[in-house]
Amino acid sequence: MNHTATLGEKNYTILPFAMDEGVMARAAIGLVVLETDQTIEHEWRQIMMLPGVAYFEARLPSPADIGLASLARMEAHITPATRLIVPDVELDVVAFGCTSGSIVIGEDKVFKQIRDARPGVACTTPITAAMAGLHALGVHRTALITPYVHSINEVFRQHIEAGGIEVPRIGTFNHANDSEVARIDRASLRAAILAAGAASDVDAVFVACTSLRMADLTREVEQELGKPVVSSNCAMAWHALRLAEVRDSLPRFGRLFEV
Repeated sequence: MNHTATLGEKNYTILPFAMDEGVMARAAIGLVVLETDQTIEHEWRQIMMLPGVAYFEARLPSPADIGLASLARMEAHITPATRLIVPDVELDVVAFGCTSGSIVIGEDKVFKQIRDARPGVACTTPITAAMAGLHALGVHRTALITPYVHSINEVFRQHIEAGGIEVPRIGTFNHANDSEVARIDRASLRAAILAAGAASDVDAVFVACTSLRMADLTREVEQELGKPVVSSNCAMAWHALRLAEVRDSLPRFGRLFEV
C-alpha cells in the first residue's frame, strides 16, 4: 500500500543562512566568445583554475570565414553579448575574444561597445594583451605566426609595428575557416614557432588567433627555442588577471605568467 505523508508546520523549517563572495572572492572576469571558437574556453579553464577567481562568458555571432568585412560586422554584437554576462554581477574585467576582430574593429571601439553595457569596466582583447605582454617581456622584434590570409596579416603587422615592436618575419597557415583552424595540431604549431623563432632578427614569437591551441605547448616550446612565446589566449588570460589585481605566478603557461 502507498502512503502519502503530509508535513505539518512543525516539520517545515525556514533555515538561517549567511552569504560569502561565492566563486569570485578575488576576481570576476567576463569573456565574450565568438560563436565559432572551439578553443578559448578550453584554455581559459586551465589557466583560470585559481582560488577565488571566476570567469563568465557569452557568445556573439561571428563568421566561419575570416575576412576584413566579416570581422568588422561583429562590432554591432559586442554590447548585446556583454549584457548577457551574469548581469547582476559586478565584473572586474571584460575580455573580447577575437584577435583579428579587435584589430579590424579597433581596440577603442571594442572597449566602447563593452562599456556601453558595463560602464567603467576594465577591458582587454587578445591584441591589447599580447602587446602589453610583449612590452612587459622586453621584446623589440617578434616573429608573427597566424592562420590568416595575407590581407589580415598585413593589418596585423602594421598594428604591431605602430605599437613599437618590429615584425621582421610572418609565418601563416593561410586558412580562412575558423572551425578548421581550431584543429591545427600541436606538431604544426611547434614546427612553425621553432622555424620562425630561430631567426636571429627576432627575440620572441607571437602566435595570434584564439582558435590556436597554445596553452599546453607554450612552456615546452619556449624552453626549446630559448625565447618568449606569447599567444592570444594565454596573453589575454594573463592580462585579464593582472587587470583584476590577481598576480599569481603560473610558469607552466609560459614566461609571461612570471611577469
